[in-house]
Amino acid sequence: MNPQPVSAEPPRNPLESSGNLLPHIGADALARLVPMAAAVAAVEAALVGGGLDPEAEPDRAVVGVPGGQLLLMPSATTAYAGVKVASVTPDNPARGLPRIQGLYLLLDGLTHTPLALLDGIALTSLRTPAVSGAALRHLAAPGARRLLVFGTGPQAWGHVEAVRAVRPGLAHVDVVGRDRERLAAFVERCRGAGLTAAAATPGDVAAADVVCCCTTAREPLFDSALLAPHAAVAAVGSHEAAAREVDERLVGRATVVAEARAVATRECGDIVQAVAARAFDPQRLRTLGELVRGEVPVAEDRPRLFKSAGMAWQDLAVAVAAYERRGAGPGA
Repeated sequence: MNPQPVSAEPPRNPLESSGNLLPHIGADALARLVPMAAAVAAVEAALVGGGLDPEAEPDRAVVGVPGGQLLLMPSATTAYAGVKVASVTPDNPARGLPRIQGLYLLLDGLTHTPLALLDGIALTSLRTPAVSGAALRHLAAPGARRLLVFGTGPQAWGHVEAVRAVRPGLAHVDVVGRDRERLAAFVERCRGAGLTAAAATPGDVAAADVVCCCTTAREPLFDSALLAPHAAVAAVGSHEAAAREVDERLVGRATVVAEARAVATRECGDIVQAVAARAFDPQRLRTLGELVRGEVPVAEDRPRLFKSAGMAWQDLAVAVAAYERRGAGPGA
């Protein structure tokens, strides 16, 4: 038997790019490279630059696996491409593990050479509130000072940061949460950031200028009749037609904005169920791109609702911002 030839070079490490180890941008580096205001700006720039059509984005692939789901979210521009692979494992919190885990792979847009790996969950925790911030910059009353947040997790905190980034006059945060210890810790975190804060109840939406829903709820979190006419609501907790965080009455009377019409009418239970109840005409739905380009009139005498399901182009926009800010952009 002839011996196998010995390769002159060792096999290439799949995590190498251009002869170097593929850069990894973890949670701490992402937060340092792309503070919230920069993430909001990256989202807005993607929508006003003219090269992005959210309606043409590939559908999110949801693959059932034992114990949960895998989410696959690809997106591409002429300069960059990328894909997020996230796992959703409902039983993980009981194991002391995150419910959602994942990685993001950023690629060159022309050659598709791998450029960087990013912490997928840190990226999601940043881009989701950044998208809400882009919407609330145009929907929230200019003098907004009171925020009410449903939830005490990373998304809830991200939304405090996002609202503060687009409404610097924010002074007070009310927090609604089920776990008393986490609720108390969240209130203290807000106070440590220089805000007044308090534990609240759903009825306290009556005093809110901005309401952010960041939960896994499947039924409405509050009675929308309590909202002030100028209140702005961001609902980000679900991407399933059978789950919602706000009631159909709010959808029916609000100025309603979503990332894309196709996604909203397929995945956003808040909107899907309002349409099914004949409380909302989907022809009234406006998109985030239209909003940031100044094409959506915002009535002062009725609430404003931004419903987000999360889309892959948002991950790409923030991942690119992080990659280029670390000095490794094209041509570097």
